[in-house]
Order: sequence, then C-alpha cells, then structure tokens
Amino acid sequence: MAEAVLGKQAEIIARGDLARNGSVQLLVVNRFDKDTRGDVGSGNPSPIFVTRAVIVEKDGGKWTEVLRCDEHLKNPRGYLGGAPGSPVTGWRLVVNPNTEQGLELQFTPAAAIEVSSSNTGEAHNRTIAIRWNTKAKRYQSLDQSHRGYLGEVPALETPQSILK
Repeated sequence: MAEAVLGKQAEIIARGDLARNGSVQLLVVNRFDKDTRGDVGSGNPSPIFVTRAVIVEKDGGKWTEVLRCDEHLKNPRGYLGGAPGSPVTGWRLVVNPNTEQGLELQFTPAAAIEVSSSNTGEAHNRTIAIRWNTKAKRYQSLDQSHRGYLGEVPALETPQSILK
C-alpha cells in the first residue's frame, strides 16, 4: 500500500486506529535521508524530515487518502488553514501518537528550522499541528490554543477574472 501511495521510497511509520475513529489508518512518508531511520511510533516523538507524507484509511475493502502533505497540507476538502501559502520543499514532522484525541502531527517547514537556528524563534510560530476532528470527520489543522480547528480553503489563490 505504501508503495502505491508514495512510490518505492515510501515507508510506513504508523499504523492502526490513528484517529481513534474505529478505522485502520497508515501514515506513509518519504524521508529526506533514508539513512536516518528511527522509530516514531509508540511514544517516540522524535522529529523526522520528510518530503511527502500521506495518511490513508481503510473503508470497507478500499483505501482512501484522508491527508496529504507534499508542497502543501491538504485533506479531501482543500488546503488546511494556517499552512504556508507558498510551496514547501520539505517538512520537519513530529508524530505524537498518544494524545487523548488520537494521533497529532506537527509539521514545520524545513526552511523555518534553518531560520530558528539563527535564534529568531520563527520556527515555533510556523509549526502546524494537525489532528482528526471527530465532528467534521477529517484531519484539520489546530488553532494556536490547540482547542479549535481551522477550516480549509478550496484554492490557495483567488482566481482573477479577465475583463474584456
């Protein structure tokens, strides 16, 4: 399944009822560096660097994509609120599997990590936390308080009409 979703370099780093919604899900990633393996499941919140990540869910006998992280963060309804509007080439991902509400993913643009190393503190502000919203029945980004969810936008840019 992982190879079908993200290709030969895909790796499953979490599996099970990740959202605590009764469905089997897989968290599949493409890492930046395949030599730096580490277990991110079972209470190990160590960060990994990824170029892409996908969560697929088994519904009946069919697998469905419920979250995608590539250049942008998206669910089937659109682009996640709070995420950068410009494309991102890589992400620092922290997986927190043991929250009361289920799996929590924290995505930080890799470029922001470099900015934070110069002691500006901007990386923390650019981290996007994502968790399953039981009311909306999909993964959504969390607000800064981690109590509310941000909505999606269908497109990143407002289409411009051409007047004749």
